[in-house]
Amino acid sequence: MYIGYAAAFLTTVSFLPQAWKTIKTRNTDGISVLMYLCMVIGVFFWLVYGVLLGDVALIAANALTFVFALPILLIALANQSKRRRDPC
Repeated sequence: MYIGYAAAFLTTVSFLPQAWKTIKTRNTDGISVLMYLCMVIGVFFWLVYGVLLGDVALIAANALTFVFALPILLIALANQSKRRRDPC
């Protein structure tokens, strides 16, 4: 049980500094939009799975990760769209 909480805490906390920096700077040059799309969908499914199981560690970790990963995906999509319209 505690190992699940430790894993959820460490993986989520390790993601947050980079996520915060990306959201703050809006720089997504090195980000694969396809990878982030898959990640956001996967995190959402883990969140749903955690809800179905009633697993607090799964719910908390994936809810927080989803809250930070979704804006990064949206910023990356917007930046990709801008690059396609204005290639210079």
